Amino acid sequence: MSNYTKIGKAVGARTELHDKLNLTGAEISVNTLEAGSCVPFVHAHKENEEIYFIISGKGKVTVDDEEITLSEGDWIKIAPAGKRQFFASSDSQISYICIQVKAGSLGAYTADDAL
Repeated sequence: MSNYTKIGKAVGARTELHDKLNLTGAEISVNTLEAGSCVPFVHAHKENEEIYFIISGKGKVTVDDEEITLSEGDWIKIAPAGKRQFFASSDSQISYICIQVKAGSLGAYTADDAL
């Protein structure tokens, strides 16, 4: 049995990696919104915080009715209860990675978790 799982390039508007990589502690998705489009719903979570990395393009996210401008290279973390919706700008698509993990679950990291 192998200690890794590899897949090729993410293709399409949304690729969820949970099943493709057999993830057990996180959900990761790669997303693209075309210029002028948006995620068609507002949502929050019960337990999971989300960390977003903007791969390319520009747009915005609304969190609890606050509008935050996003562009390539930005990172943003949204707490579980934050009501969020993502938008591409009118003249640019936006591509981003979303990492979803249980809030408060990180016990050790980097060198503290190494053997």
